[in-house]
Amino acid sequence: MSTELKRPTVALIDDDNVYQFISLRSLQAINATRAILQFLNGKEALKYLNDKVNDPEALPDIIFLDINMPITDGWMFMDEYKKFKTKLPKKITIYLVSSSIDQKDIRKAKEIEEITDYIFKPITPEKFSDLLSS
Repeated sequence: MSTELKRPTVALIDDDNVYQFISLRSLQAINATRAILQFLNGKEALKYLNDKVNDPEALPDIIFLDINMPITDGWMFMDEYKKFKTKLPKKITIYLVSSSIDQKDIRKAKEIEEITDYIFKPITPEKFSDLLSS
């Protein structure tokens, strides 16, 4: 198996352009991804997933999902994702990413089986590296 096939495609779903830029640079710096998809809200990401449902190579392997976004926030994204995840040709690992330390958010994330973990912003290159290698 080539190195390219082992490296995941990552999706960043976050409305914060600065966070998107820093995360993109961090991911590029560790050179551990095959591709990086960027979406400014959950609606854009859901449309992409629906459009690519028959193209497993185009789908992300890992999603870093923000909670607080306009249009479709992280919670609404997860509600919609759960409805159509069985149509997806592969399992996607989802990390909820937030600067919120609100225990309600953390508890809610733990109750959603499709969410792998709750990650606090900012995500360092080292943290990205750890998450991508696990």
